[in-house]
Amino acid sequence: MQARMNNPAMLLPEAFTSIQALLKAVHSVDVPAQILELVHLRSSQINGCSFCVHYSAKQLKQAGMSDDRIWSVAAWREAPWFSDAERAALELAEATTRIADRGEPVDDELFKRLTEHFSEEQIAALTLMIGVSNMFNRINAVTRQPADATF
Repeated sequence: MQARMNNPAMLLPEAFTSIQALLKAVHSVDVPAQILELVHLRSSQINGCSFCVHYSAKQLKQAGMSDDRIWSVAAWREAPWFSDAERAALELAEATTRIADRGEPVDDELFKRLTEHFSEEQIAALTLMIGVSNMFNRINAVTRQPADATF
């Protein structure tokens, strides 16, 4: 697949700066970077964004995550390699990414599970990371950014 155009975030420097500031804010919160990358990977898998799936898998590998864990993100419910906190975050990623598929995207039970592992600030960071992931997925789908693209 060949890209239709350059990534819009790169074409509009003010947009890129704003996105970078948002990501910096998300990463400034005390949420393990691997969990942030796991939710990015799961959202990207759901949306079929090859660029983001490839990027996330590489980031997780560089951070020392095992291949078993990386390969099993799509089947996190059945895979034995995820903590309860990671499972809650991955469930949030799925619910937030599939927001139109449910009456109430994040029900009270899921939110309760999240609060057992994360503070309000951490849940905010996770939610913003998932939102940014979905934004990137949509941008990359429209512009057909290939998995091996660089920017």
